Amino acid sequence: MPAFTRSELADLNVFMAVARRQSFRQAAIELGLTTSALSHSIKNLETRLGVKLLNRTSRSVVPTVAGSELADKLERGFQAIGDALGELDVHRGVPAGRLRINVPRDAARLLIGPILPRFFESYPDVQLEITVEDRMVDIVADGYDAGIRYGGTVPQDMVAVPLTGPLRWVVVGSPDYLSRHGRPSQPSDLLRHACVRMRIGDNSIYKWELGSGDEACELDVPGPMSANETEISVQAAIDGVGLAYCLERRVNEELEVGQLEIVLAKWAAVGPPFFVYYPSRRQTQPGLRRLIDTIRAANLS
Repeated sequence: MPAFTRSELADLNVFMAVARRQSFRQAAIELGLTTSALSHSIKNLETRLGVKLLNRTSRSVVPTVAGSELADKLERGFQAIGDALGELDVHRGVPAGRLRINVPRDAARLLIGPILPRFFESYPDVQLEITVEDRMVDIVADGYDAGIRYGGTVPQDMVAVPLTGPLRWVVVGSPDYLSRHGRPSQPSDLLRHACVRMRIGDNSIYKWELGSGDEACELDVPGPMSANETEISVQAAIDGVGLAYCLERRVNEELEVGQLEIVLAKWAAVGPPFFVYYPSRRQTQPGLRRLIDTIRAANLS
């Protein structure tokens, strides 16, 4: 078996990141390096191997045929290395190393943020890298160990573990808005109100789901604005711009202090839990198992 120098392994790792993301800029962000450093590594690797691995233009980076073949084989090799290193945690007694997860904003606020002090107190050797975004991503292609999403959006080829119980979705408005515009008494009344519309990960407008069972309905509500994340939607509702649709858990504090009120309470919808998911072919990292256990203990007890 040939021996590899540290620089050769580093260059191969850079190549994998660039080939996976097809972007020097995104690979640089992932690796914490500059784009010029990545370009230098790829040039050294191609010179050493005597093969062109990437076709580069000002707008795109695409692996050559040789580059694609090498990337496929390296992915399996690096995965085997990762699995081998992960198994050492069994002997170490405590998990260690880097854990990369991709989560939506609501999950970051409700699930991840509250457990961080407890998690790092118990597992100080884990380096947790969290990317917060609401769009769906390919966690394997983008180099994540796991993702968190609502149950109905988890890819079917993944191992999925529930982190919460079923989630309750409600319509909320500020006392000021409700005093000026009245309180809707049935779902159809929403069509005559100003609503903060939801723009989901694929950039489409989400129809508000109300009720359950035979009385369940979906409404394409009207409104003066749309937003692709909860923070601005909730703030707009607090400021009296319109009614908002969100997780009840997300606005518990605002409800307690009277900034918001639930309307159409009997039409609240119950949806799937948050799930953590990861590739079925990948051995679960001990750090990920501990993170899952910590979140579940805080949300399912």
